[in-house]
Amino acid sequence: MLVRLADWCFRKRRLVVLLWIVALIGSVALSSAFGGEFRQDYMQRGSESKAALDTLKEKFPQKSGDRVQIVVHSDAGVASPDVRARAEKIFADVATADHVVGVTSPFSEQGARRQISQDGKTAYADVDLDKRDNEFTAKEAKALVRPVLAAGDKTMQVEVGGAVAGLSQAPKFGSEAVGLIAAAIILLVAFGSVVAMGLPLMVALFGLGIAVSLGTILNRLVPVPSWAPTIASMIGIGVGIDYALFIVTRFRSSLAEGQEPRGAALTAIATAGRAVMFAGSTVVISLLGMLLMNQAFTPGLAFSAVLVVLVIMAAAVTLLPAVLGFTGRNIERLHVPFFGKNVHAYERSLWYRWSRFIQHRPWPAAITGLGLLLALSAPFLGIRFGFPDAKNDPPAYTTRKAYDLLANGFGPGFSAPMVLTVQGKSGGELLRSADAVGEKLRAVTGVAFVSPAVANEAGDAALLQLVAATSPQDKASEDLVDSLRGKSIPAATAGTGLHIDVGGLVAISVDSTRGVASRLPIFIGGVVLVSFLLLMLVFRSVLVPLKAAIMNLLSISAALGVMALAVNGSPLGKLLGIPEATPVPIFMPMMMFAMLFGLSMDYEVFLLSRIKEEYDRTGANGLAVADGLAKTARVITAAAAIMITVFLAFVPSDDVLIKLFGIGLSSAIFVDATIVRMVLVPATMELLGDRNWWLPGWLDRLLPNIHVEGHEITDAEITLRDAIVDQRTSSGLRSDSEV
Repeated sequence: MLVRLADWCFRKRRLVVLLWIVALIGSVALSSAFGGEFRQDYMQRGSESKAALDTLKEKFPQKSGDRVQIVVHSDAGVASPDVRARAEKIFADVATADHVVGVTSPFSEQGARRQISQDGKTAYADVDLDKRDNEFTAKEAKALVRPVLAAGDKTMQVEVGGAVAGLSQAPKFGSEAVGLIAAAIILLVAFGSVVAMGLPLMVALFGLGIAVSLGTILNRLVPVPSWAPTIASMIGIGVGIDYALFIVTRFRSSLAEGQEPRGAALTAIATAGRAVMFAGSTVVISLLGMLLMNQAFTPGLAFSAVLVVLVIMAAAVTLLPAVLGFTGRNIERLHVPFFGKNVHAYERSLWYRWSRFIQHRPWPAAITGLGLLLALSAPFLGIRFGFPDAKNDPPAYTTRKAYDLLANGFGPGFSAPMVLTVQGKSGGELLRSADAVGEKLRAVTGVAFVSPAVANEAGDAALLQLVAATSPQDKASEDLVDSLRGKSIPAATAGTGLHIDVGGLVAISVDSTRGVASRLPIFIGGVVLVSFLLLMLVFRSVLVPLKAAIMNLLSISAALGVMALAVNGSPLGKLLGIPEATPVPIFMPMMMFAMLFGLSMDYEVFLLSRIKEEYDRTGANGLAVADGLAKTARVITAAAAIMITVFLAFVPSDDVLIKLFGIGLSSAIFVDATIVRMVLVPATMELLGDRNWWLPGWLDRLLPNIHVEGHEITDAEITLRDAIVDQRTSSGLRSDSEV
């Protein structure tokens, strides 16, 4: 069916290209008309921080939204008449802004006790909003923040801190464009032809453009994090170029062997195209595995990435054959000297010699490769999970400036106070008891400040704000949450009948981290099991999929080790713009596993499908492994180089999360395409011999037959297809099967 579809696209190429152009224009139009805004929700269901938020929504609806801090700093002192008058005007204007339900000024009776620094040069106002940061759009955040920033000047610095303020700051670095340019250069070197170079880029751009546009409509159905399109773009550019690269490479190879363009295109789809479909399916399965995490933000992220992969898979097997019909043998036009020659002379290539080198030294190669992976994985044992705070924002961001002003004037914990909801009594008794608890908590090690209790209108709930002496991302702040919940609060409330939940950014980070960690084994086990079954189904082997799963896990752990090294305050981190020890959000290993397990399977499928093709043809395992490696190493290396450069292009991003993704993904692909694919896979397959293809007879009879490796489409098959089409046309039949 896949070959019939490709043949139809080749013959009806003008119509197919026109349909793809219409699809691209239509998706952009639909995005403009029906696209939704991004939303993110990291709350852990059933957690104490979620309970605290629920109490706020029920008992303190005016305080259940997010909070931003307007920080004012002046060397003349914030109490000077001019500075105070200007600051009060800012606070008054903000009080009338959309979504603002209250402003606590540092010049009010309540604010004067805690919102002006001891040196009198810094002050801040708490601005309560009517919804959480995950419900704000970037447009709404900018409308709130930008007028405030415009009121500052050289004599009075004004900054805004908080999650909503962070939404107003869009990274300015064009990572996607840089990645595409780098990919174009690598393709030009690999193919030596401008025409051939342009085809993978075209597939990636069409697929990405349509998928990202349609993805905005997805925002209306499920919460999609604001950074999801960036992650989807990383995957889309990488797999789009890679999938087209494999198909175009096989097309050029078939042309060089004497096939006509139509036969070469069908052969490319019948072989590399089948592998692309299967490889893409493994990526989709891995991404959908994130749904097992039961987190509010994972469906939007998973569906956004899956949509990109599906559209690109469709483009690779429909749009690409159509365009190959236009290029034909002209695919070698606009040739660049010294590059891309002798595409079929694999037996004279460096990779042919390398395959024989590994074949004759399998044990040293296997031991060395395994040792390198374990060494790279070692730093992962010391990684610390959590949420980076504003200290990791670029120095030019207002959130970073606000954090620095608050840390210098009050202490690092003031940028994200903890919220304690108190219930169990009512009226004045509740306030007195809550204040008594607050007095005891002030003496707890690590606590910098506890506010007086504030009761709601009904008098059946109270609030305390507790500020840690350390920054929100500091491990000591996380330890303080545990200490408060497990020891200090139970001791302070003993015999009082009060119930206190600890919420706020630090508590959310602790609860979310532990919630995700508890489900990671289910997620990883599920993805590995399904991928194992698919590979066993395709390659008719038990050991091949088992080996693939183990090696993919090793390459992912090595990538996480490199990422851990970058965030522990090492010289590598400083070089990459992460100067201090930074916690890694727990959802990053989850998403990296989903993406990398699928992407690693791409290379596994492309290599193994060619090895299996050679094995079926010769029946000799050693020869099949060596020739399969020699024939695919060049294209896998080029594909990996493209992936690596695409992911590295995101490392200079202002956003530390995007930066970490770039580091982790690029290092993973490098490790996978070099140590794993070029060393460990051929070495272990050489050692296992014919046992690679062992499958119990009873299991072989149960499993359906699926051939990813495909076969070459001969001129006789093309003639038969044409005869079928002619007969179908003349007789009015609707399908080939009817003929």
